[in-house]
Amino acid sequence: MNDTVTILGRVGGDPNRSQTTTGVPVVNFRVASPQRRFDQKTQAWIETGTNWYNVSAFRQLAEHVKASLRSGDGVIVTGRLKLREWESGGKKGLSADIDADAIGHDLRWGASAFVKARSAAAPTPAPVAVETSDHDDEASGLTADGDESVFVDAAAEVTDDLAMADSWATSR
Repeated sequence: MNDTVTILGRVGGDPNRSQTTTGVPVVNFRVASPQRRFDQKTQAWIETGTNWYNVSAFRQLAEHVKASLRSGDGVIVTGRLKLREWESGGKKGLSADIDADAIGHDLRWGASAFVKARSAAAPTPAPVAVETSDHDDEASGLTADGDESVFVDAAAEVTDDLAMADSWATSR
């Protein structure tokens, strides 16, 4: 079976990182996806149950998931659904597993700050110093006191953006 699904839900526990027998990073976590419907009589939403999914992410996605997700975070997961029968201690059941292709925060429930991963092959340019004012910058969370400078790796960002645009243009 190779069914691709997208689910919305909440992370049920902090993601757990391990490795396959060949050393490939893998992160596993559970996602709760509550089911509800609108009741016309009461004019209210009614919870009708919760579906639980076991989610696995591999390689670089696994590393990003481990660094980004925590228990309770709202997420969107897209991947390949696998239904698996299990038996343990005399009990039988059916598990819904997803091998994730993409995972992100569900921005309906909060804000998220994206930090682009740097490629290992790209050279590291020298940081550019940017002077800031003496007040707190609530939007970025940065604070500068007196003569302190905040260093911004602006050259690397421009280099990465140009490389991405070039890659996109040549792939079309």
